Amino acid sequence: MSALLDAVASRRVLVCVGSGGVGKTTVAAALGLARAMEGQRVLVCTIDPARRLASAMGLGALGNVEARVPEAAFQEAGLHPRGELHAMMLDVKRTWDDLVTRHAPDAARRDRILKNRLYHQMSAALAGSQEYMAMEKLHELATDRDYDLIVLDTPPTAHALDFLDAPERIIDFLGNDTARLLLAPAAGAGRLGLRLAQLGSGYVAKTLARFTGADMLRDLGEFLAGFQGMYDGFKARAAEVRALLGRPTTGFVLVASPSPLSIDEVLAFHQRLRAEGMPVAGLVANRVTPDLWRGGGPLPDAAALAAALPDDAALADRLAATLAEHQRLAEGDARALARLYQAVPGPRAEVPRLEHDVHDLAGLARLAERL
Repeated sequence: MSALLDAVASRRVLVCVGSGGVGKTTVAAALGLARAMEGQRVLVCTIDPARRLASAMGLGALGNVEARVPEAAFQEAGLHPRGELHAMMLDVKRTWDDLVTRHAPDAARRDRILKNRLYHQMSAALAGSQEYMAMEKLHELATDRDYDLIVLDTPPTAHALDFLDAPERIIDFLGNDTARLLLAPAAGAGRLGLRLAQLGSGYVAKTLARFTGADMLRDLGEFLAGFQGMYDGFKARAAEVRALLGRPTTGFVLVASPSPLSIDEVLAFHQRLRAEGMPVAGLVANRVTPDLWRGGGPLPDAAALAAALPDDAALADRLAATLAEHQRLAEGDARALARLYQAVPGPRAEVPRLEHDVHDLAGLARLAERL
């Protein structure tokens, strides 16, 4: 418990990263709970479509604002924290809306963006939108709130590097001067009967209209024009978040399972973090098959087990086969993790594959102990 938790004790921001399906949400919540138990005021922010975090913390639901875990939930789990634990679930669409509302230069520009059909699609489903809004929300929380610790559970992306790359892609899209100039006539054409001629004489614009339709081009033109003048602010905040992520008070916690794909993802992320000078706080190897035969020597075979179970030879055979299969899995996990541990030095925790899913505060507390 001490190795990893000591390494993150001085951090104000923890960012849990890794590929999808490795247990980032649960690890993030357990790290937050451990610090709350020690007397600190903690917020765990997740982007979790399965909504496991809310039920694990005794909350009926999570939204885009912080909710404190009630004392009754801790008492039911037999826990007595000296601090506070808060949680929230990032609502990407609402975070986009809040961002536009805060930074639009006037009400007319705000309403024009919020009513744009392309904006509705982009703010909910554009690739990289979750990651960019996670960065924006982290900036807001770290700047405007007084938590001792903020734990960010990163989006369940197919590739962990998307978390760092997506904000640049979104900002480049919003600040695309070429597209804005190309589509400017479409943006000013009004809502009624946009004709190809109104797009100007540009061959590219006319060609695009044949494939996408004039309405689509008009929406895109209005969308990009609406963000004109806000782009520099978006870019400045992205730079501030990058600076925040590089501070000594921030730490990335790499979360991996023993699967080769997960390990490759974490190794790539670790290399990227080192190249950009961002601090790695520690490593969590999750869902590891435990070695049940630590005493060494040969595994007991069916004959040895039959001696202990003289009345059930069939059970002895099944136990021997199960133990042998389990140990093969444990040895495979150990070999895979040896490659990870060699490449990523520093504090780490190894969490065995648990018999049950973590679904409540008591389960999170047990996981925190294993960290």
